[in-house]
Amino acid sequence: MMPVGAVVRVEFAASLRRHVDCPPQQVAAGSLRVVLEEALLAAPALTHYVFDDQRAVRKHVAVFLNREMVLDRVNLDRPVIPGDHVLVIQALTGG
Repeated sequence: MMPVGAVVRVEFAASLRRHVDCPPQQVAAGSLRVVLEEALLAAPALTHYVFDDQRAVRKHVAVFLNREMVLDRVNLDRPVIPGDHVLVIQALTGG
């Protein structure tokens, strides 16, 4: 078991959880990709809602790291450290 301060909190917004339920996850720190992949182990069916076939974040999904939207959907090697918060939401589009 990891010490409480050594984890990253990952949450999936209700708009995604309506497809596949996944409670907030506490995972070890690492790159953003590793953190997302680890959190998705709790609900593997949610993976195809988050990642496309090339393992990039889908266009209709937004990932926030500590309230800052991550703009690069492909290069997910940004470090995520203990205490960080990752929020994955379904982005709204339209006009």
